[in-house]
Amino acid sequence: MLLFYILFPLFVALGITIVSSKIRREFLGWIAFSVPVVLFALFARHIPTISSSEAIRTTFSWIPSYGIDLTFLLDGLSLIFVLLITGVGALVILYSIYYLSSKDSFAHFYTYLLLFMTAMLGVVLSDNIIVLYVFWEFTSISSFLLIAFWFHRKNSRNGAIKSLLITMSGGFTMLAGFLMLHVMTDSFSLRVILAELPQLTDHTLFYPAMALLLIGAFTKSAQFPFHIWLPDAMEAPTPVSAYLHSATMVKAGIYLIARFTPGFGGDVYWFWVITCVGLVTLFWGSFNAVRQNDLKALLAFSTISQLGLIMTLLGIGSAGINPAIGEAKGLYTFALFTALFHLVNHSTFKGSLFMVVGIVDHQVGTRDLRRLGGLMRFLPFTFLLAMIGSFAMAGLPFFNGFLSKEMFLTAVLSIGDLPIYGGAQVGWLLVLVAWLASVFTFVYSMILVFRTFTGRPIVDEEYKVPQEASLGMLIPPGILGVLAIGLFFFPNLLSDYLLKPAVEVLVEDGAALAPKIYAWHGFNTELFLTLGIITLGIVAYLLLRKWRPYYQYIPSNWTFNTLFRSTLSGYERLGERVTMRYMNGNLPSYFLYIFSFFIIVMWTTWWIVGPINVTFDSPSSMTVYEGLLAVVMAAAAIAILFAHSRLTAILLNGVLGFSIAIFFVFFRAPDLALTQLVIEAVTTILFLVCFNYLPEWKVEKLSITKKVRNGLIAIAGGLTVTIVGLAVNNYTKFESISSFYENSYELAGGRNIVNAILGDFRAFDTMLEGLVLFIAGIGVFTLIRMRQKKGAEPRENQ
Repeated sequence: MLLFYILFPLFVALGITIVSSKIRREFLGWIAFSVPVVLFALFARHIPTISSSEAIRTTFSWIPSYGIDLTFLLDGLSLIFVLLITGVGALVILYSIYYLSSKDSFAHFYTYLLLFMTAMLGVVLSDNIIVLYVFWEFTSISSFLLIAFWFHRKNSRNGAIKSLLITMSGGFTMLAGFLMLHVMTDSFSLRVILAELPQLTDHTLFYPAMALLLIGAFTKSAQFPFHIWLPDAMEAPTPVSAYLHSATMVKAGIYLIARFTPGFGGDVYWFWVITCVGLVTLFWGSFNAVRQNDLKALLAFSTISQLGLIMTLLGIGSAGINPAIGEAKGLYTFALFTALFHLVNHSTFKGSLFMVVGIVDHQVGTRDLRRLGGLMRFLPFTFLLAMIGSFAMAGLPFFNGFLSKEMFLTAVLSIGDLPIYGGAQVGWLLVLVAWLASVFTFVYSMILVFRTFTGRPIVDEEYKVPQEASLGMLIPPGILGVLAIGLFFFPNLLSDYLLKPAVEVLVEDGAALAPKIYAWHGFNTELFLTLGIITLGIVAYLLLRKWRPYYQYIPSNWTFNTLFRSTLSGYERLGERVTMRYMNGNLPSYFLYIFSFFIIVMWTTWWIVGPINVTFDSPSSMTVYEGLLAVVMAAAAIAILFAHSRLTAILLNGVLGFSIAIFFVFFRAPDLALTQLVIEAVTTILFLVCFNYLPEWKVEKLSITKKVRNGLIAIAGGLTVTIVGLAVNNYTKFESISSFYENSYELAGGRNIVNAILGDFRAFDTMLEGLVLFIAGIGVFTLIRMRQKKGAEPRENQ
């Protein structure tokens, strides 16, 4: 059942590619829209089951010999994510139907979007870490396609490449961590690994596996210093930003941290690394959001900041796994609960805000704050939605963000009261950083709504007079806005059915320890901190023009973006220099490298494993015909060296090839002889056909040194091959591989060992060869199409 849920978007995506040319483009959006709607309904019907602390599991055998099965698990934690993936996905697709231009490729857009949905569902439902990794990288690939959707724009291509490099590099490190976990637990099952990890803290691979897994999660969730890919990814269409960068892809790292909390939680390094990285990300994202002039860039840094807030809460709450904390377990459970609560809240108000910015860009023609103002009179409903989302993000009363922000302050304040990890010494510093970040959050929230929609309208002839968006573009952010308000008044409805079952997955008795959400907690420290945030935030916003210019004194070269670009450029230059050293266009040089490498590897191997036993005994006698054929081949090979025309060289080479075919006939291998004859005939004909296109024959004049060098390598290569041939009949260092293939009938069902090797054992190799030819064919096709469009206007810098 769960496997069908995951593959359903994939099947529809394939169907869209097939029927896209046969139906109207507008219908493609509605077909894609039906997928998340159906999936949301299917997942939602399991809420009563999951809320009673039960789980749904599906298993299909995949690679049983390695313990890799398609095992999927729907529990309290994964249910929250699948509802976000499908629920927000449905709203985003509905929004995109009215957002996309008629010039855009609807088929490609919805195919990529559904592929990404499949990947995200696979990530949050997989109970096998190898399967999880496959879907994890699938999210990076599909998001690359979505970010680069407008591929004719240079910034879109660069943003897609940057996100792919960073997230997939993190994925590789995560895979290494997964393999270490397998070595530690002898299992790929996530449930087994999480159950055994608390008893393996003394294992030598425990901390390396933890570090590699954290890097993978931090890169995907844009945590400092890996956050630099997210702002550049905003070159994607706005529906993509609303889906990937507010509700789904960036939450994959959050999910991974939460899922592994029962295994690694309670460890001091897990606690401090996640908490500190989260706080730094929270502050740095909010600090940089204020300086942005592009609305989507502002939302990008605000997303980074909010992800840091959630990560901080997960770090604080992870200490609740430690059995030594005793009565303080409830406070740490409170932090985990708040992290999940804010994760849902963030998806509502940030998804709505991305759509609002998309409406502004779509209706006005710009996202530049320096060219915006006074849009309230032209876009009143959009202004209302922007105000709801911004006030929720700022944490103001009567919006869901206020509740989770207050609870976040409570969790941060609790660090100083729980000195189990030394929190009492630095608790005040963490509170200060969180408070300052919240002030910046308030400021950029006010910038987004008031700088865009209030004030004097800026008239610019370059842009059209704005009009309110269509109803289809207003409904999706409107639904999210209603949720942002509704969750303030009815938060415990979400808590009872979704949040408590999720916390129960992370902490034993988590549902019982989970708090009841209240909007009013009396006059406490959190309330005074909130009043300070609002007061200082208002003052900072009013004085924005006076202190914002100080951002320009921050050295532009001292950024991680600069470091990334310089590192990438350095590797490109180094790669080019190294490549040009051996890819010099000189064919003799290539043979020199190949034969030298072969000789070094073979003689090094013999030196390591010991001397080999060379014997001149032959298991069978040589006939006169075989001897004459060997003489003919030797004469032809030597004669090629002295040929002065291509025709002579090709004919002599053909003599060698056809002689090998005759040898196969002598050895009673007609299938190999036929293959050799066909290949040799085709190769010889191709050589002759290409004569008209080859440059004039020139014998290269070599110095004595190069001639001696080439001669020594040729003799060494021939000697190496001869030794291998003489030693193969009496080689005892390793077991012969033929013993494996002798069991071909049981292993492959083939009575003919040669056919079994070619048709079954080498099937994977043949598939890869076919894949290489397919990729080469795509490259040739692309070059031909580019040549046909050579006269078209270049779009490089559009």
